[in-house]
Formats: sequence, C-alpha cells, structure tokens
Amino acid sequence: MWKKLVIVESPAKAKTIKKYLWKDFEVRASVGHIEDLPPSSLWVDIENDFQPEYEIMKWKNKVVSDLKKLVKSHDEVYLATDQDREWEAIAWHLTRVLKLPENTPRIWFHEITKTAIQNAIKKPWNIDMDMVNAQQGRRILDRLVWYKVSPVLWKKIRMWLSAWRVQSVAVKLIVERENEIKNFKPSQIWDLWAKLENALSIKLDKLKWKKVEIKTEKKVLEFLEKVWINISDFEEKSKDFKVTDLQSKKVKNLIFNQSINFDLVEIKKSKSKRKPSAPFMTSTLQQEASNKLGWWVKQVMQVAQKLYENGFITYMRTDDISLSPEAIKQAEKVIVSEFWKEYSKPTQYKWKSKNAQEAHEAIRPTDLSKNASNLWVSGQEASLYTLIYNRTLASQMSEAQIENTTYNFSTNHDDIWIIKWEVIKFDWFLKVYGWWKDNILPKLKKWDSLKSEKVFANQKYTKWPARFTESSLVKQMESLWIGRPSTYAAVISTIITRWYIEKTDDKKLKPTEIAFMVTEFLEKQFAEMMDYKFTAKMEENLDKIALWKVDWVKMMKTFWNKFKKNIDDADEVKKEVQLVGKKCPDCGADLIYKFGRFGKFIACSNYPECKHKEQTTEEQSTEKELKEKYEWLECPAGGTIEVKRSRNGYFLASSLYPEVKWAMAPDVFDLNKQYGWEKCDKCEKWTMIVKKWRRWYFLACDQYPECKNIKNLKIEKKE
Repeated sequence: MWKKLVIVESPAKAKTIKKYLWKDFEVRASVGHIEDLPPSSLWVDIENDFQPEYEIMKWKNKVVSDLKKLVKSHDEVYLATDQDREWEAIAWHLTRVLKLPENTPRIWFHEITKTAIQNAIKKPWNIDMDMVNAQQGRRILDRLVWYKVSPVLWKKIRMWLSAWRVQSVAVKLIVERENEIKNFKPSQIWDLWAKLENALSIKLDKLKWKKVEIKTEKKVLEFLEKVWINISDFEEKSKDFKVTDLQSKKVKNLIFNQSINFDLVEIKKSKSKRKPSAPFMTSTLQQEASNKLGWWVKQVMQVAQKLYENGFITYMRTDDISLSPEAIKQAEKVIVSEFWKEYSKPTQYKWKSKNAQEAHEAIRPTDLSKNASNLWVSGQEASLYTLIYNRTLASQMSEAQIENTTYNFSTNHDDIWIIKWEVIKFDWFLKVYGWWKDNILPKLKKWDSLKSEKVFANQKYTKWPARFTESSLVKQMESLWIGRPSTYAAVISTIITRWYIEKTDDKKLKPTEIAFMVTEFLEKQFAEMMDYKFTAKMEENLDKIALWKVDWVKMMKTFWNKFKKNIDDADEVKKEVQLVGKKCPDCGADLIYKFGRFGKFIACSNYPECKHKEQTTEEQSTEKELKEKYEWLECPAGGTIEVKRSRNGYFLASSLYPEVKWAMAPDVFDLNKQYGWEKCDKCEKWTMIVKKWRRWYFLACDQYPECKNIKNLKIEKKE
C-alpha cells in the first residue's frame, strides 16, 4: 500500500520522478491547471478587492476525481509542481480543490535527478503565497484588459477582435517596425574597391584622414580621376538592389580595368580576446535556437520541456545565468579530460538585469559527462540538447585569443585603402561553441608596392529596418521588459493565431491590416496601457508582489481607477470607418471597408437597412486571375475545378463537392503538375502527391497513413 503521494503537473515528469523515489511513494500528475477563471464572463469581483471566482475545468473533472481518491488513500501528500509563479499557483489551486491543509509540503527542485528529488523531499517548503498573489495579479490584469477592452473593439472596429495587456503591445512593436519600413527613405552611397595583383581586394576607407562617404557618381569619378584613372574607359553593369520588401532600385557597378600603384604605408597589429557567452536563460535559449536551428519560439519551449521532464536539463524557465558549484566542477572535469588543462577556465556568471525573476540556475545539462549520443534522445531533442550542452561547456572555457591585422594602402593622394584579417592564435572555447576559419596573412612588408588589376565602384542604398523574426522580437521585448521570457512563446503564438500577425516565407513577422487599425485605436484610447514603460512598470510591480514588497490588491486598485476612465472615454468615441470613396449602387450611401471572417470587403454604411456588399479591387483582381487560370480544368478526383475562398485564402475544390471532398491550394496544385501524380514507388498501387506543411513542401503517398512513403521536395527559392 502506498503511504505517500507526490502530485506534479506533467505525466512525463511523474514517470521520471517515480524512478528516483522510494518504494512507498506514488507519483501522479494534475496534467496542468485544474481550475481557472471560467471563459464565459469576467468572473472577477471588482467591488470586493478583485476577488476571482475559480471553477474546475470541465475536461479536468476525471483528473480531479482520481486525485481526490488518491489523497484519501495516502497518509502524506507532497506538491511538486514546477518552480515559478504559474506553477506555484497551480499548487495552491490543488490545495483548494483537493481540500488539503495549508501546510501541505511543497517541494522544489531545479533539476529532475535522484539527488535533487530526494533532497527536496527531505526539506519541504510551504506554498509561497506572495508568488501565488503575483500570478493572480497577472491573471486578473489580463482578464480585465481582455473582457473590458475587447467589447470596445467589437463596437468601434469589428466583432470578435481581442485585446491583451502584453500581446497588444507586442503587436504594436511589429506595426511600428512596418511603418518604419514603409516610411523609409533610402539614401545613395558608393563603395570604392581595388583588386590587386596578388588577389587582395582593398576598400577605400579614408580621404584626407577622414572616414570616407561618397554619395554621388559625380564625386566617385572626380576622385578616380585624381588618382590617375581614365574615367572615360569603364565597363558598366547594373543589378536589382532590394531597398525594402516593397521597393527595388537598379544600382550601378562601374569597373575600371586599369592599373595604378598602391603602396603599403602601414601595418597595424593588435591582440584581442573573444569571451564565451554565458549559459542559457529562457530568452537567450529562445533566440539562439530560433537563429541556429530555425525553430519557432513555441517549438523551442516544447522540446526543452521534454528534455527537462526526462531529467536531461535543468528547469527551462529562468532569468538566471549562474551555475551551481557542482556544475562548474563537472564542466572543468569534462573539459580537462577532452582537451587539456589550459582550455578550462571556471567562471561564475551574474545577471545584473532588473528583469531577474525567481532565483533559478541557468539552463544546463544535469549531467555534463553525457552528450546527446550518450542519451536516449534523437531528432529535435538531440539538436536542442547539443546546443545547451555546448553552450554550457563553452561558458567554462578560456577566451579565444585573436591577432588582428590591418594593411593600409595608399596611392599617395590623401587616400587610405584597407583590408583586415583576424587570425585565431588560440581557439579555446571556439573549439566547442562558435564559428571561425583560418586566415593566412599575405607575406608583405611596409612600403611594398602593388599594382591594381582593376578598380570598381559599387552603388548601393542605405538598408531599411528589417522586419522582426521571432528571435529578434523576443530580444526586443526583453530589452523593453515587456512580459516575462517564460510567456514569450505564448504571446507570439497568440498574435499569430488571432490573425494580427502573419509569417512571411522567410520567417519574418508582418502585421495584417487589422493590426494597424487596432493598434491605432488602442494607442488613442488606451495610451497608457500601450506605453512600453507602463507595461514594464506593471512587470516590476508583479515582481515586487512576489517579493512581498507590494500588496497585489492595492496595485489592482491603482490600475483599475485609471483603466476604467479609459474604457468609459473609449465608449463615447464614434465608430471609426474607412471610406471607399464611392457611393452604394443600391441606396446611394457611402461605401465603407469592413472586415469579416474572410478578411477585408466593401459594404454599405447604411447597413442593416441596405445589405449591399462587394469585394475590394485587390480581391476582385486576385479571384479573376485564379478563375482564369484554374476553373474548368479537370479535377484529379472527379468533376472540374472551382475556385473557393476560406479564412486562410483561396483554394481549389471539386465541382462535385460534397460528394467529392477534394481540395488543394493553388501553389500545391501547380507543384503537383510538375512533381506529383506519379505511382508510389513503395506500395506501387497509389499515387505520390505534393503536400504542404506550414511553409514546407514534400511528396507523400495519397493513401497516407496506410502507405507512409514520404520524400523531401527540393524547390529552388524564388528571388
């Protein structure tokens, strides 16, 4: 008979912990939250100190029932949910729902290892109500914004829009960046290069000892004439230069196949060190995995969660970059054994940011003696584990030592042309984490004279601000202290799911038209809520609640008093409409733009008296092109092809629907004509077709999963 019960939040975590406990322990999972604010209405009593009214989630009734039976049949209960505010609140909800004593033992551990688990059982805590109140404050703040602002958006813009405390500010960041791109005015600049007889390419750096900046072709030719170039004898080439995603320009390359003397007037040498980066915390792991592995932030956290629950890495929601003394010693032992003593440099990192939340250790492998090949992991888990392993090991290694060399050439006309090299003298941490290549210095000495094979001038334009990727958005949110790193995955996922943001083919985040409208409205009517500094201040207050420095009810009252006035003022604002500039053909009223479940359309401003509606010019043009190209073609499944539209855009369907439920995106249909509809080489009786998953195309048998033949489809990316 079991005597002691440990409740965790994850079944996978329960399975791992069970291996490390004594025989009289049973481990069960709550499978996440068991109660929450119901979704049907506000469920926060504003007049009674913002007291929330929680209820058990309907899909958790069986879990709760099973846990109640287990509690009755066990002598002791331990709560072992994860170590942060959200999971501290879950532990508190468990005590409420399961009617456990207030002093029910609460155990914390930063890694799922035998030592950590058993030590935690021996030294239990009580539930930290300050952390619970900080989480309650966050949840209630978000609920107030969602339930009070969203209906205002329904009345003033369109139905079923949503506003959030953090997500709306994240959308604002992306909208502002898009406006910067649209308003960007490129300025012309020219680079001058010379290719020397030993194949070195040197760049004009200074004129009269000042940094060079040539902005016109006329100035380029004036300078080249000064250094004895025959400016009438050149070859001109042009190419497209992408100024923004919306604009390109033709730029010139002027090539002068002429020889002039360049003297090596100075050789500069210096030494520098490149330090290894600190071990990962949540935000840096999200950024690095997004950049190096090409993953979404949500995907990073899902894979990290699996590694943690299986006991392979420490807790992955942390704002700390320090390592335990035991981890530092273990890293030193591994480095010395795999390389040699000089590679090792034990280092303790400290994060001085005010963002630091609960005092977790950095994200690291629980056992540095094991790399991915020593663990039962593969695929994504192996990739992320290797990234964490290498970063942790590199953080405890010596700095790379680099020799920097700069050659300064001159034609003796007050000009300096340069070329630079970095030569790695000692790689140290770069052996494990980093990228570098060997550079070989040419054997030159001061006052050597080299002739040019050609001189060329490149026209270009200043670069526009790049759209955010998930990685760069995380970095920007962290720098402005918007939200918590542990919430970034959910924030980004939400704004994409709600169609405020869409992803381009190159994984950039682009705001939809409705995002511009909502952001503009919220900035006018809820300026304080949309202010970055205000959002950061709210996070600081939530941190102070967790540290017992601020009363959460007092903070809520301060917020609500200002927020309620904004809601009342916004209710009085006239509904914003966007005029088309034409009259309704049915009743003569103004036509306006509206948004529906299929996107933007034109309707009569006299609705519901007049129900006239039509497509926008852009939609009419797109639909016309698709119909001319695809309609009346033979459908592979029977009937002919028809062009239809859903929330996700246009698609092709069979004219025999619903008897024939064939549907395909136009781009997939085109690829199938080129690559698909051949006999499956595995089952030899069905057909291979092109399919699309997110942004990737692949070939698969059309009778999947009966035949699981899948092949990569390599398609050249269009410029």
